[in-house]
Amino acid sequence: MKARYIRISTLNKGQKTDRQDAQAKPDELIFTDTITGSTPFNKRPSGLKLIEAIEAGKVNYVSTSQLDRLGRSAMDIQRTLDYFKEKGVTVKIDNLGIESILPNGKANPSFKMITDILANLSEMTRESILENQEQGIKLAKAKGTVYLGRVKGTTETDEQVLEKYKVAVKAIKMNPKMSLRNLAKLGNCSMNTIKKLKEILNNKGND
Repeated sequence: MKARYIRISTLNKGQKTDRQDAQAKPDELIFTDTITGSTPFNKRPSGLKLIEAIEAGKVNYVSTSQLDRLGRSAMDIQRTLDYFKEKGVTVKIDNLGIESILPNGKANPSFKMITDILANLSEMTRESILENQEQGIKLAKAKGTVYLGRVKGTTETDEQVLEKYKVAVKAIKMNPKMSLRNLAKLGNCSMNTIKKLKEILNNKGND
């Protein structure tokens, strides 16, 4: 039986599951968590239910929209993927278009390499964002200014936007002179999103 794992953040009150739900197939069991990504997979309510379904032999294939839905730290993501592998569960990451197990039943070496790299890059990017945010706030305080955050009525902070589009952020940083259209293809998002991300990164002083 196939399953789909969906996670939305408790930090973003306006976030919906629509985009992730749209990728679901009729033959998939849906497991949805509304929880911060820093919570280990095996500590999440629906994460636990999915694990129980796997242990009961009811699920042998798991899809999720992005790698970061499984965890925020590289260690937690890798631990979760290792668990799925140990149980013989095929994992598909939709935006990467790859599966953990090949048609011949053997482990996909490309899946392991790509997910390990992205998990570590994701963690490094988040740590960098938090460091830059902390430095920015300290600098503002030193200048006697007050950090007010985003304009009233918005639903996401700059950090949440960057966290949400980590693949696109990575593409921008690695290809600063690339066209918006091509960056949008690499980041699997719209050109307007790329423009927004570039503005945030420029304001934060990131390359």
